[in-house]
Amino acid sequence: MNLWDNLVEEALVKLENLKLLRSLRPIHLPNDQQSKPIENEALSSSISDHEEAGKDFFLVYDEMQQWDRSAVEVQIAEETFRRWVSDIPSTGDEAVCKDKITGNEAESCPQQFKKLLLFSGNDYLGLSSHPTIGKAAAKAALELGMGPRGSALICGYTNYHRLLESCLADLKMKEDCLLCPTGFAANMALMVALGNIGALLTAGRTPLEEERIAIFSDSLNHASIIDGIRLAERQKSVELFIYRHCDMSHLNALLLKCKTKRKVIVTDGLFSMDGDFAPMIELVKLRRKHQFLLVVDDAHGTFVCGKNGGGVAEEFNCEGDVDICIGTLSKAAGCHGGFIACSKRWKKLIQSRGRSFIFSTAMPVPIAAAAHAAVIVAKKETWRRREIWKRVQDFHALTGIPITSPIISLIVGSEEKALQSSRHLLRSGFHVTAIRPPTVPPNSCRLRVTLTAVHTMDDLKKLTTALSQCIDFQDISIQNSSGYARL
Repeated sequence: MNLWDNLVEEALVKLENLKLLRSLRPIHLPNDQQSKPIENEALSSSISDHEEAGKDFFLVYDEMQQWDRSAVEVQIAEETFRRWVSDIPSTGDEAVCKDKITGNEAESCPQQFKKLLLFSGNDYLGLSSHPTIGKAAAKAALELGMGPRGSALICGYTNYHRLLESCLADLKMKEDCLLCPTGFAANMALMVALGNIGALLTAGRTPLEEERIAIFSDSLNHASIIDGIRLAERQKSVELFIYRHCDMSHLNALLLKCKTKRKVIVTDGLFSMDGDFAPMIELVKLRRKHQFLLVVDDAHGTFVCGKNGGGVAEEFNCEGDVDICIGTLSKAAGCHGGFIACSKRWKKLIQSRGRSFIFSTAMPVPIAAAAHAAVIVAKKETWRRREIWKRVQDFHALTGIPITSPIISLIVGSEEKALQSSRHLLRSGFHVTAIRPPTVPPNSCRLRVTLTAVHTMDDLKKLTTALSQCIDFQDISIQNSSGYARL
């Protein structure tokens, strides 16, 4: 075993001695109709393949269908449109019509709506509208109900959850997987569990410098990583180092100065605001040199990158060098929830010490069923990955802006300019939001455009025409200017 295997094993022994080791006991939910395929009469002529996974058939398609467009074609009420264009604050109450006399919700509502083309979501493959996934959720809800009954450690964990975990572990080429309520909760659980290792092994005393766990975090990591590290620091056994964004020379210098052997590097795989990739090849080289634990949050790369949708690690052919992979089911999978793909040792530790996992209600069974279907569909419908990367090439060809992913960060500078540009796009029929502080640094406000597999070349031509009327493509900056630390 390596250093981290030994540390986790020691922590597990300590938890067992303290009677604090927790177990998942799956409740088996029967399903008398498991042998029946999911019906899809209207679209049966478009079916290209069936796959039997468990005992269900999952219908997949070899090209875009009419219903795919509902993932990017949306509408908002005229009142919402008016408030947005006028920059009037809203709590969303205008979505419900109210009787002008009583103030109660009106039975009929003759609202007018504004149609928009969505270029700001994270439904990268367009799977949120896939009928196979929707029918998997509906079937489970009708036969098994909605409620998960409790937290996963009590009675909320079922054979449906276990099946989904197994599929995700296979996708990420890891020994096991732990489902979490959200991707945010997954990062929080892991970071807190890391802090617990040091606390457990020092038995309540203040750890010596060489006993502390050093966490090295990219300066532009997601807020969930940052908040998780903050909680881990409160256990007094974690030391934090922030390295400049994707700067491997800076990271190497920090690693050389750090005296403890218990080092962890945590990074986004594909950064959510800048749309750039972590330097995976360089990180792997540093991992072999310094023997640190490598944790990758692959929220935006899972199902999008790699031949099989395995994510950023598969894309860069380094799955074996990533020790722990965090993922979400609310982006390219078009569902909801988060997960941690890891070894069985790590899973036991996180499920015993990760508070955001332990004290949260489990994922509802219909969501687990839908997410399982989404994994199958995402892997089989390879045309979706081909199309989304074609759209990346198309956007570059239309604008000349060098981009590396479906996340396009058009930095315009001031907050007012970003808001004006967003409102112009809104009037032109596009849903593109302005990203402002504290999400991004001051004077780096931007339009965050996201491409999907179900956008068309015609969509991109219309969008870039509207964009060219409010920003200069030659002047635009798509790179974050500095290693801005949000911790």
